[in-house]
Amino acid sequence: MDNELLRRTIEAEIAGLVAIRHDLHAHPELMFQEHRTSKRICEELDALGIEYRAGLARGTGVVGYIPATDGQAKQGVGLRADMDALPIVESTGKAYASTMPGVMHACGHDGHTTILLGAARVLMKLEERPNPVTLIFQPAEEGGAGGEKMCEDGALLGKDGGGVGDTVGRVFGLHGWPTLEAGTVGTRPGPLLAATDEFDIEIQGTGGHAAYPHLCKDPILAASQIVCALQSLVSREVMPQEAAVCTVSQFSAGSAHNIIPDVATIAGTMRSLSPATRTLMKDRLFEIVHQIARAMGCQASIDWHDGYPVTRNDAELAELVLGVARSVVGAEKTQLIEHPTMGGEDFAYYGNHVPACFFYLGLVPRGAQSMAMLHQPGFDFNDDAIGPGIEMMCRLALTKI
Repeated sequence: MDNELLRRTIEAEIAGLVAIRHDLHAHPELMFQEHRTSKRICEELDALGIEYRAGLARGTGVVGYIPATDGQAKQGVGLRADMDALPIVESTGKAYASTMPGVMHACGHDGHTTILLGAARVLMKLEERPNPVTLIFQPAEEGGAGGEKMCEDGALLGKDGGGVGDTVGRVFGLHGWPTLEAGTVGTRPGPLLAATDEFDIEIQGTGGHAAYPHLCKDPILAASQIVCALQSLVSREVMPQEAAVCTVSQFSAGSAHNIIPDVATIAGTMRSLSPATRTLMKDRLFEIVHQIARAMGCQASIDWHDGYPVTRNDAELAELVLGVARSVVGAEKTQLIEHPTMGGEDFAYYGNHVPACFFYLGLVPRGAQSMAMLHQPGFDFNDDAIGPGIEMMCRLALTKI
């Protein structure tokens, strides 16, 4: 399709899409509670005459289907957007700020959803669509693994597998990125975001009077030794060329100045970029915790929480995204991301089933040096990024492989 014609088609939709984005921003919903958002998406798909299935992923996920114009069944292109908000009090002061106390779109999912709705509008206006397109509106990215549940419910499997239309052969997703200038697109082959595991540790000792520590088994001392020892996981056990993070972010114990408590608890997160490192760090954490606790006369229990897998981009699709970006935003605004980030994304689950690529969409307003970061109360998705985001999604949906 002619570049200028596609852009004019997108431009004609922008005002209405900005209004949708502001409406979604004003009515944020937490994970698995996105009922109003899901209903709004279904209304938009109904108005466009797009076939869809609602009620996925514990009730709020929606998957829509736009057939190829030649009518032939084939593997399609999946385009994914997440819908949920965060438990944060908004401080933007915008006219369309959150009306829901203590809840806001601090990660830009209102923008992601709007971009996918915009892509649906534009694709439905095209006379030629060489590929079937599956629109994936996913709940619960913010900790609920909604992407995993969408896959389990058949979002990628077409009408015969619990979804709608043809099966999905490749899938793309994006995230608004507040360190890149608006109009910039970036990605990389291989790992882009980390696996995100969490742990809760309880150290059981024997408490008593603080003046008589020799009569106690101090869980605070044992927990402190464990915190220090866990730092060796990255510095001395992970290969220097392999990025990893072990952060203890919570430490709780005691009730008074003169009492050694019975119990101390610590909690934190581990981030890794390869299955081997992920396994190594988990195994060694268990060994370090139990053996240090035992050496100090205490007992340890560990609750390990497997988080999102590594978001790993298919190399061929990453090159495709970068090539499309050069035609959409120009070579100077197309970035090959040098290093993965240690944040996590449940888009990773789609890549466990089909080739996938996730990319960043710049948000920093032109002329500004910076903006509020993700998960901050002053964050707001930049409406100027909606157009480039739609064009990226449309061109990826239209590209033959």
